[in-house]
Amino acid sequence: MVVSQGPAPGTAGLHLVDGLPLLRPEEQVFEAMLDGWRNQQLARNLALSTTEKRAGRLRAFFAHAGTYPWEWLPQHADEWFGDLRSVRRVAHSTMRSYQDALRSFCAYVSDPVYDWPAECEQRFGTHPVQIVHEWNSAVHVQDNESRPGKRAFTIDELQEFFDYADEQVTRVRDSGRKGWLPAFRDAVLFKVAYSYGLRRNEARMLDVTDIGRNPHGPEFGDYGLVHVRYGKAKKGSPPKRRSVATVWTWTADVLQEWVTEFRPTWPRPAPRRCGRPSAGSGSGSSGSTRGSPPTATPSASTPGSTSTG
Repeated sequence: MVVSQGPAPGTAGLHLVDGLPLLRPEEQVFEAMLDGWRNQQLARNLALSTTEKRAGRLRAFFAHAGTYPWEWLPQHADEWFGDLRSVRRVAHSTMRSYQDALRSFCAYVSDPVYDWPAECEQRFGTHPVQIVHEWNSAVHVQDNESRPGKRAFTIDELQEFFDYADEQVTRVRDSGRKGWLPAFRDAVLFKVAYSYGLRRNEARMLDVTDIGRNPHGPEFGDYGLVHVRYGKAKKGSPPKRRSVATVWTWTADVLQEWVTEFRPTWPRPAPRRCGRPSAGSGSGSSGSTRGSPPTATPSASTPGSTSTG
């Protein structure tokens, strides 16, 4: 017995009524294609941010080509890729992301499973085809695609950067303006991101509850291990988790100073009412605190002798 599972997400019939004339057929069919492509990607568990970024890149190609998907040719893709490289001078990884977005969309609208070829043939007398192939797209052959001019900081440069971040705390505090606590937070964030090799989003989503003891490093106390819960995810998968051990004593000192002395003074938002903050609630970005700045300069420990870094 065969059980029908219904149309696939993104099928033309789910976005256009069969036989119904459209006021602006080209524009409406194109928008319906974008909606269907979005649903198809979401059905594959891709992140919403990924689908929106791809849609933005596809619209950029649409604006460059000046025509609709059922009229696209490989020549349109070649001209656009050439413009990206010669005029805009995008990075290799950026070029591949544009090509991947266009390839994915063309694969979707040219697949008979989604009925877009038949729909376009009926309305416009032609149908979309794949225009991104092996011979006109870049290949990902190595993990590191950064430009040679980019390099890691030297130890001296890193120390200078951390010192500058600490100096901003002193400068803001001595000026008598609000904002020394956010500046101190940023200085701590830079040091923590370096100490544990965190990506931008991993550092942004880090919470105090993610910091704990390491039985193999009792000398770091309560700050011997960081549990990263929002690591880089693979396609269709949730964020990857990992644990990173503390290796420098100064890192534990920085975390302890922030958690025990300064984070408690950070303003907390008032309880929400119907999904909105109550009137007069504090904001972390305002720089206001619950008390006066400490008498001593709120400067966390710096790497200093990170010769092993």
